[in-house]
Amino acid sequence: MRDRSTGAVVETFGPSFRQCYHRLSQGWPVTRDEVLAQLRERIVRFAASHVARDTAEDLAQEVLMLLHEKYAHLERPEDLLPLSLQIVRFKMMSWRRKAVRRGENTQVSIDEMPLPDLGPGPADTLERKEMLGRLETALGRLGERCRELFRLKLEGRSFPEIQKLLGVGAINTIYTWDHRCRKHLLELMGGSWEKK
Repeated sequence: MRDRSTGAVVETFGPSFRQCYHRLSQGWPVTRDEVLAQLRERIVRFAASHVARDTAEDLAQEVLMLLHEKYAHLERPEDLLPLSLQIVRFKMMSWRRKAVRRGENTQVSIDEMPLPDLGPGPADTLERKEMLGRLETALGRLGERCRELFRLKLEGRSFPEIQKLLGVGAINTIYTWDHRCRKHLLELMGGSWEKK
């Protein structure tokens, strides 16, 4: 089915489009929808050779919508084919520009990326264990009042609640005890929370 004006079109589109073109050249009725359905297959194939299949199908849908809305007056395959291929080329360039602008072309799949271990490392775990050991030893050497004050604070009690539980008349006394107990605990730990 070679025609000087449309021979390339027939070769580009393959058997389904050839049948459609043959019916048209013989004077048989061919609807615009049939032509567009065949165009869609070819547009998807053309776009899929340059981009992913899902994107190619989306682009083909956009091209068909544009042909339907702005070029409804065109019905012949030899008019629709070059126009649809030119439109899909423009759409692919636009898609690529957008992908580059968004950084989608340099994204790495999450499956390929090693995820960092956000937990403490072995050195941190060891330091924490040593510090807790030092803290436990220092707490054991504190007086009864300081240990009771720390116990109540660790339970989440507020200073007014601690005042009532310890039966102290003024809250400033609790503040003073707290300051002195923390200072004494720090001295028992060697003057620093961190190991020197």
